[in-house]
Amino acid sequence: MDRLIPKPEDHFTFGLWTVGNRGRDPFGVEVRPVLPPVRLVQLLSEVGAYGVNFHDNDLIPIDATFHERDAIVAEFKQALKDYNMRVPMVTVNLFTDPAFRDGAFTSNVRAVREYALQKTMVSIDLAAELGAEVFVLWGGREGTEVDASKDARDVLKRYRECVDFLCEYVLDHNYALKFALEAKPNEPRGDLFLPTTGSMLAFIETLAHPEMVGVNPEFAHETMAGLNFYHQVAQALEAGKLFHIDLNDQKIGRFDQDLRFASENFKTAFYLVKLLEDAGWQGMRHFDAHAYRTEDEEGVKAFARGCIRNYLILREKAQRFNEDPEIQAILQQLRAEGGDEPLLYSPEMAAALKQRNFDRVALGEKAYPYEKLDQLVVDLLLGVR
Repeated sequence: MDRLIPKPEDHFTFGLWTVGNRGRDPFGVEVRPVLPPVRLVQLLSEVGAYGVNFHDNDLIPIDATFHERDAIVAEFKQALKDYNMRVPMVTVNLFTDPAFRDGAFTSNVRAVREYALQKTMVSIDLAAELGAEVFVLWGGREGTEVDASKDARDVLKRYRECVDFLCEYVLDHNYALKFALEAKPNEPRGDLFLPTTGSMLAFIETLAHPEMVGVNPEFAHETMAGLNFYHQVAQALEAGKLFHIDLNDQKIGRFDQDLRFASENFKTAFYLVKLLEDAGWQGMRHFDAHAYRTEDEEGVKAFARGCIRNYLILREKAQRFNEDPEIQAILQQLRAEGGDEPLLYSPEMAAALKQRNFDRVALGEKAYPYEKLDQLVVDLLLGVR
């Protein structure tokens, strides 16, 4: 069906690390061969993706020489041109190398923090070279197992200093880049600092250049914390701070699964898609997920197509929701009573409210038809409406 075929304006993206995931887990070795970045670009073009994102070392090995680096980048640029793909976002790997075993920006060791800044600046240069607009920072090792090891206040100071440093670097080089901070409650550390999107939003307001920094919420990460991802993204949108988003899925109470988007939590995924589409959000729909360990290369392509297809299905469901007369009648009934004018303070308004006689009993007896509304949504999602 044409409506389920992705178009460039849908802005679907994947990371090299997603379709390039080889199926390794803590209890088993890799089950899929290495696919070079050029092949991954081709694969993503075949499934209808708009662009490809990457960590620095997804593309360039950490020990590559300058000559090797230039050859790799040139080949990658040609592949992007050949397959009409873009690089909207780049990020940096500050969690794999043993140097970052106890953090990067929050390490107790100044040389580690300085090396982390060096590595990030080099990655920012590459992001600018490839035309990326967003640079994501995920603090995968910014955490602890032993609270005695770090003063939690010092941690925030160090984190702030490094983000401020990088903002100044971008400004100094006139790069058209924004930063997006990504939260996660735990894993690979026992506890990660700034564990939720709300934590990140509060932290951003303490930075020297808060206008340059937003968030990159991830479905799985917020679900791991027992939170409603739809609500986290709504807060970021309302604050004007949704600079990027990671779409996947997750079972509550499990390790970070990075499942195919909308393969588990249908309702939350539906409300999320509806939120993004109703808001007319122009950012990338980035799928930070990977195929099951059972899959071969064809299975990886089926996984990627499934992420895209599920988003498009839910987008269509959201349109039907907005056009459904019975659903909209209930919503109008719920929203219309008493009007929706802003409650703005004035001395007169405050005095009038204090003098007003409210029928508390009647307010307490009022019922709300949420059971019916929710079942209508369920019917819609299950395809019987």
